[in-house]
Amino acid sequence: MDFEEELMAKAAWYYYQKDMTQQKISELLGISRMRVIRLLDKSKETGLVQFKIREGNARRIQIEEQLKDRYRLQDCFIIPTPVEADIGTVNDAIADAAAMYLSSRLQSNAFVNIGYGDTTGKTLNNLAKITENPISFISLTGGVSIYLPNARSNVFNARLFLIPAPMVVSSKEMKAAIREEKSVIEITRMVSLASFTIIGIGGMNDEATILKTGSLTSADFLHLKMQDAVGDILCHFIDRQGRVIPTPFEDRLVSTPLDVLKSLPNVIGVAAGRNKQEAIRGALTLGLIDILITNEETAEHLC
Repeated sequence: MDFEEELMAKAAWYYYQKDMTQQKISELLGISRMRVIRLLDKSKETGLVQFKIREGNARRIQIEEQLKDRYRLQDCFIIPTPVEADIGTVNDAIADAAAMYLSSRLQSNAFVNIGYGDTTGKTLNNLAKITENPISFISLTGGVSIYLPNARSNVFNARLFLIPAPMVVSSKEMKAAIREEKSVIEITRMVSLASFTIIGIGGMNDEATILKTGSLTSADFLHLKMQDAVGDILCHFIDRQGRVIPTPFEDRLVSTPLDVLKSLPNVIGVAAGRNKQEAIRGALTLGLIDILITNEETAEHLC
């Protein structure tokens, strides 16, 4: 082994095995930091240093890249499917992942738009618990109770700006009057200031949040199924091709329009589960999501 290769081996050992900084290695070996950088690069090029990613992790990274290319996503974050893959466990895991993903990306006093749903609600709670900086959450729909922290939560570093109205109101005149309220106008203006937007994607099963909260009736839901709806985004229903399905309650719906959602930066879709796979595909096809956070089973179906 010649002197150059000896230096390369030592630099790689100190950097990858001993977690030393490049500056510390330069001082230890008596060479410049720039030369340390070149030695580390060369150690990978020559095969002296080789990286092996665990098979499961490698597979998820591969799927992430496939989804990013197929749906033109900014980013994709896939987690392992929980062993006990019931709806509650899956939603908990996705919410944990979404909170971790966002916590490292948010600036101090950040604004985050949030849509209704079980997973988005859990994400709000998790994020408010782990962040060190205050976050302002802005609701994208009516339905105040949907956004409120659960009884066992401590939301501390979070400020909630909620539209004071039901999701679906009694008449189009009522909706128009609500939209003209000063507080609602202010909240609507705040939406464009958010650095991230978190949305859930609802499925068409009995566990759908929009059905459980009473925002829609069973008759409304059945009618939408008959029109080939596979799910909803902010109570706007879509089919598997991503086409929006007209609804009889649209003119009474207090919700952010999908064209406004599409114009926002960094829209994160948080959803997983067999009952939501076609709805997620539709949302991706429609181009509503910039960043997808889901589990491996769902992601494989979307490829």
